[in-house]
Amino acid sequence: MINVNDRNLIKKAIEKINKLSEKVDKLKIMHVCGSHEHTICKYGIRDILPENITVIPGPGCPVCVTTQKEIDTAIYLADNGYVITTLGDMYRVPGSEKSLMEKQAEGCDVRIVYSISEAVKMAKKERDKKFVFVAIGFETTAPTTGAELISLKDKDIDNFFILNCHRQTPPIMEFLLSEKTYIDAFICPGHVSTITGLKPYYKPCEKYKVPMVVAGFEPIDVLMAIIMILKQVITENIKVENEYIRAVKPEGNVLAQKIINEVFESIDVPWRGFPIIKNGGFGLREKYKKFDIYEHEDIPEIKEKIPKGCICDKILRGEKLPTDCPLFGKVCNPLNPVGSCMVSDEGTCRIFYKYRRI
Repeated sequence: MINVNDRNLIKKAIEKINKLSEKVDKLKIMHVCGSHEHTICKYGIRDILPENITVIPGPGCPVCVTTQKEIDTAIYLADNGYVITTLGDMYRVPGSEKSLMEKQAEGCDVRIVYSISEAVKMAKKERDKKFVFVAIGFETTAPTTGAELISLKDKDIDNFFILNCHRQTPPIMEFLLSEKTYIDAFICPGHVSTITGLKPYYKPCEKYKVPMVVAGFEPIDVLMAIIMILKQVITENIKVENEYIRAVKPEGNVLAQKIINEVFESIDVPWRGFPIIKNGGFGLREKYKKFDIYEHEDIPEIKEKIPKGCICDKILRGEKLPTDCPLFGKVCNPLNPVGSCMVSDEGTCRIFYKYRRI
């Protein structure tokens, strides 16, 4: 087992990237994981890359890609007597007018939980109240939602529901490739890939002839992924590769996949900053729809109101960086987030603010 913090190894990797970069023209690599952006910013990886190699952040934060309409739906439910349970990141994401945190301050029953299990325990204890869990996340968190709903399916509980905001990562990658020409390669998300394995990347890789490398989260992981991408481009041997072999198996987590497939089916959903993405979300299957809040409430159409000057949509698409935003670090900051990308620790703007404040 190699030492991922071996400075000599990291130095050699940087030298290798510089040498290989001489054999390629401009190369733009996108990643779709907030943890990768943490590593890239914290360790200054962009600063040591050759000028012709660029790594850009994409839609890798589940909080960030949750639409304003979904936030507003949670607020609507809170206004109408539901107890809203949510992970901490979602608590401060602005809706069209206010956030869940602000609604709590006004008297709505909004509670931060660490997991869906905690929300279920509350619902079982307080049977006179109706609870909604805001279920967000990619393939990594969908199994936890699924496992809990499986355990509840035949139980006598009629006061617990979910606002389902789960999404799938590979479809958004394929959408970006189908719509844009500026992405030359992908660093695939490590956490998601522990669940999905490598299979979901094979089709878009072959269709669009774009290198795809799954990477871990240490600096050497990201550097090695860039080296692997460069070698593919130089040799014209485009394929899916796994740098993160210490955690990601080619087949993924089969048990987690079974849970997802039992509870969810692929559905077309919008992402923040994107149109409706084919198979971009997880919808509850028929036998679990009794937990879907949309099956119990006639929720009105809520029109989105994107703040003037906010460019979260372009940041999520990889078209702009946070430092291109006129609000960044001034009007929009962690204490006063205007856009969703400044709220979560996985959000690109929040990460830039933390490590690269300008």
